[in-house]
Amino acid sequence: MRRILRELTNKLSSVNDIDEKISLMNEIKLAIHNLSPFKTEPVDCVLWIKHESIKANDYNPNSVAPPEMELLRKSIHHDGYTQPVVTWPIEDGREVVDGFHRTRVCKEFADIQERVHGYLPIEENSDRNDRIASTIRHNRARGKHNIDSMSDIVVELKKRNWSSKRIGSELGMDPDEVLRLCQISGLTEMFSNDEFSKSWDIDILSDEDIELVFNEDNIEPDKDQKDGRILHTYEKWECHKAGFYSNSPPDGLTKEECEIKYSELLSSTKTFGQVLEKVIVNWKNSCEHYLTNDSMNRIAWLGQAACCYKYGIPSTFRNGYNFLTAEQQYKADRVALKYLNIWLVRNGLEKVDKEIITNKPKADIY
Repeated sequence: MRRILRELTNKLSSVNDIDEKISLMNEIKLAIHNLSPFKTEPVDCVLWIKHESIKANDYNPNSVAPPEMELLRKSIHHDGYTQPVVTWPIEDGREVVDGFHRTRVCKEFADIQERVHGYLPIEENSDRNDRIASTIRHNRARGKHNIDSMSDIVVELKKRNWSSKRIGSELGMDPDEVLRLCQISGLTEMFSNDEFSKSWDIDILSDEDIELVFNEDNIEPDKDQKDGRILHTYEKWECHKAGFYSNSPPDGLTKEECEIKYSELLSSTKTFGQVLEKVIVNWKNSCEHYLTNDSMNRIAWLGQAACCYKYGIPSTFRNGYNFLTAEQQYKADRVALKYLNIWLVRNGLEKVDKEIITNKPKADIY
């Protein structure tokens, strides 16, 4: 055994090229790991991989402010990497499961990159669903996670057919916490953004909507006449299929261009009305689901729906409404109210009063 060790150390000593030496070290570690009684423990085998081949993930809910990033840099500068980066193999390298900010420090700070020769210490993980859960567990164990991103994670896992029970078990949450995160996001990518005008914001989904969106038994109660509501599960919403709830601009457009198009559509009352006529005819399920819900801002939903219908622009870019003057906003509200009432009457429901519009300018212009 000692002879083998001497041969290995002599071999390593004779290699001058740093990349070749690190590659040989990794081979030796893997060979030992495969025979180790601790081979089921990832920490038993920490390898060094070039930082260029390690990619950030798209689901980490932990965020670190610049002062904390500098503190992390100083910690690594003085104490070295005391924890490896947990990764999994992808087509063109490795993706981070845990250690996103440790990875950033190596990529962004020359002194750290020089210290570790451009390499990062890594462990391995498994498939995507398990990786997401693993990232959350790492963050929660340290008491660090961003609540909005956490709610997005819960929604993504729901869309991947994870039950609330499984989410709670894997991420260390009780059932109430899972439900609250569903309600916060609610597909909240759909609805919440405090920086925009209240008159064009849409309220968070009701418990009834949450139950429909995340129906665990895949039951589709197409219609429910309780309280006059007509309900559909989200996969039947035409607006959902059109990209209403996406967080990204459609191809070829920037965020700013989306907002400009949004404002241009709303400022042209004739075009806006023509598009709304198509929305209330062609988006049958979406209109039934949302326009029978008098507890939400239906005027706002119609404006956002029209922009998505015409341009494929998601509701998240509705800040274009704030580009309008008070008079233009009022006229846009009036157009949306007109078509809301057209839809209500066509469906045997009562019209709503003009006072639903709350941002009426001092000069009454209608």
